[in-house]
Amino acid sequence: MNTQFKKGIVELCVLSLLALEDQYGYAIISKLSNHIDVSENAIYPILRRLTKLDYFKTYLKESNEGAPRKYYQMTKKGYDYYVSLKDQWDQ
Repeated sequence: MNTQFKKGIVELCVLSLLALEDQYGYAIISKLSNHIDVSENAIYPILRRLTKLDYFKTYLKESNEGAPRKYYQMTKKGYDYYVSLKDQWDQ
């Protein structure tokens, strides 16, 4: 599979998951890895880049399994971006 194409698909998948609900990085990786071959090295750079573009904001939430988890929440700007990408892929 073309690397750029895969990056685009993975980004759209990340956006799709976060459009549904706030999630933390490892949960995103776990959900996506059930369907496509992804790793932390693919997901976290996408999360950082999209957060820097103000498509996501982050917050910490306590966890029963250790340190607090960083959750990603889609912003209005991020949702608009997601819709525009989704429209392009749907054509």
